[in-house]
Amino acid sequence: MKFKKLRLQPMSVKVYTLNSFAKTAEGGNPAGVVFDSDSFSEQRMMDISKQVGFSETAFVQKSSVADFKVRFFTPNAEVDLCGHATVASYYLMFKLGLIKPGQYTQETKAGLLNLEVQPNGTIFMNQTLPQFFDLVDKDELAYTLGIKTSQFHPTLPAQIVSTGLKDIMIPIGSLRDLIAVEPNFDLISQTSKKYGTIGYHLFTLETKYGSTAQCRNMAPLYDIPEESATGTSNGALSCYLYKQGVITPEQASHLIFEQGYTMGKPSEILASLKVSGDNITEVRVGGIATNIQEIEVF
Repeated sequence: MKFKKLRLQPMSVKVYTLNSFAKTAEGGNPAGVVFDSDSFSEQRMMDISKQVGFSETAFVQKSSVADFKVRFFTPNAEVDLCGHATVASYYLMFKLGLIKPGQYTQETKAGLLNLEVQPNGTIFMNQTLPQFFDLVDKDELAYTLGIKTSQFHPTLPAQIVSTGLKDIMIPIGSLRDLIAVEPNFDLISQTSKKYGTIGYHLFTLETKYGSTAQCRNMAPLYDIPEESATGTSNGALSCYLYKQGVITPEQASHLIFEQGYTMGKPSEILASLKVSGDNITEVRVGGIATNIQEIEVF
């Protein structure tokens, strides 16, 4: 009996790509978005994320407890939440006519979160209420960033904060010093692992366009040396700045963060806090996306 050899055809998956939080045509943070991924294994989603090659790819799925379930994968791990990939997912669904302006709920590994799709396409997503953790020694951080301790902000501390993902908030004294940072990514990975954080979120209160702060975000432990726009980190930074008295209750509802300028990818991240005295009762981060494209991975 003769057997025919079967040729297995590779299965292709459509991936949409967008630039979230873009300030210019070249700006923003690219994310991948995949629909109809309910049957995908974690390994398959990881493989797709590696092929896409962005810092995060979002997989939109059905949910029994929310309007949508979204899972987020870096090239080497699943993370609980990703701000810019959330903006990309809902902005894409809005542009494709899959959803209309209004309120939505999203199931994530960070919990059940609310979102708003505004009529102009701006996406605002709720993050978890802030958690404030340990202060981190500035001398230790200076060594990993190749700067002097005197280049940090003189009064603000370096602190681990989370609104879904832990990052170290690192205050730099001036915009010039922020731009001049030359990080040692191996050392940053070691320090991030030591403190159980995703990475570093550097910021200075000196800005280019009169925003709340300009930032740089580094997460080499997750194969993201530097990221041009990070929603979760700026949500955490908003809470940190409020707790430190840098922003007033009146300012808290309208915050703007600059990021990506050192990478040639200008980005603008919006944030809004609801506060009651010393308590933060709601954290929202928002923005738009641009440059929608389609690719196929196998």
